[in-house]
Amino acid sequence: MATEDIVIDETPDAEPLAAATVRSYPLAPGHAVNVRSGPGTHYPVVRTLSAGSSVPIRCQCQGESVSGPYGTSTIWDNIANGQFVSDAYVHTGSDGYVAAKCS
Repeated sequence: MATEDIVIDETPDAEPLAAATVRSYPLAPGHAVNVRSGPGTHYPVVRTLSAGSSVPIRCQCQGESVSGPYGTSTIWDNIANGQFVSDAYVHTGSDGYVAAKCS
């Protein structure tokens, strides 16, 4: 009998996600990145990711324009329930969306 590995996000109020629906991407080398509670720099910082980290992108949304190592972007990446990072600091290999839009 085959078994499946299922990843469950235990963050309160989070939707369960299958492992195949979320891909991780590296942050820009040499940059610690602030994780915010919403898609803009006016939202509070909830934590800071160290340089060399990778982030899972659950979904993406429009937000405040930010300039970073990967250009200027209005796309924000949702990495966990209530946690966003600017796509300008994430190496996705694209200037557009690489995940579903957040609902």
